Amino acid sequence: MADRMRILSGMRPTGRFHLGNYLGAGQNWVKLQDEYDCYYFVADYHALTTEPDGHTVESKIYDLTADLIAVGLDPNRSVIYQQSKVPEVAELALLLSMVTPLSWVLRTPTFKEMVKKHPDNVNLGLLSYPVLQGADIVIVKGEGVPVGKDQLPHLELIREVVRKFNRTYTPVFPEPKALLTESPLIRGTDGKQRMSKSVGNIVGVTQDPAVLRKQVQSMVTDVKRTYMTQPGHPRTCNVCAFYKFFFDDWQHYWDLCRKAQIGCGEKKKILAERMIEVFKPFREVRAELTPEIVTRILDEGSEKAREVARHTMVEVRQAVGLPPSR
Repeated sequence: MADRMRILSGMRPTGRFHLGNYLGAGQNWVKLQDEYDCYYFVADYHALTTEPDGHTVESKIYDLTADLIAVGLDPNRSVIYQQSKVPEVAELALLLSMVTPLSWVLRTPTFKEMVKKHPDNVNLGLLSYPVLQGADIVIVKGEGVPVGKDQLPHLELIREVVRKFNRTYTPVFPEPKALLTESPLIRGTDGKQRMSKSVGNIVGVTQDPAVLRKQVQSMVTDVKRTYMTQPGHPRTCNVCAFYKFFFDDWQHYWDLCRKAQIGCGEKKKILAERMIEVFKPFREVRAELTPEIVTRILDEGSEKAREVARHTMVEVRQAVGLPPSR
């Protein structure tokens, strides 16, 4: 993989992998393994900014890792690791913060959004979140980051921090580039907000069929349609929106909806059964995974990532003028 561009991405362990995770990031991460030297991590340091007791995320770390492997991340083709098992990233985040002007992080859109979501816990870690993200990327000399357009301002801040560090000391890090990906807005079962575990409006990917059916049945559908005999409005129906992802002939179902030849309840049943069929291989892989297997994969991946991180920190300490660590 030495001749491949190294890319990095991570996900916070906030619960089971859901459809928004899969369509927004997961399926793309799987495809990227064919072309790039991929590093993927479970961001448990980041989770502490909003959930400060690390004990509460232990089971979530297992669930997220197992789900990622189930949907196609291959530990033989990617480095899959746990962020906190590479403690060098915390030291690098501290050193990067020394060259990051406060005004840069204060203008970050994500910080403003998180303050609204967590007004009772506006901590320093929340403010310096993007600096830690930058450390995540450059600790392994990441050259590319798969992001959607909404994340470009965040990545540009990280690029500015890297440039500032390289100017202040000596060039150590590559400037990470954006690998723009299509990241569709996946609304949750409420039909209004983005699918999110914290909101509780999710549809699972690797969960039992009975759970998935129940989640799909709870979805808000065509709010303009009162009776089945009325023509539907597929363009504004959240259930119909998912047909685009799961059916090649989705327009056929949209036409049936417009002609009142299919009701909202039936649309949900068809969608649920299709999802169950598509996700069957994921459930089968997930069922074979044990805590011992997942722990081993995380430990081995974390050691690989940490070996790279140690070499990076030798360069960083020398550049900054700090003595070698023991």
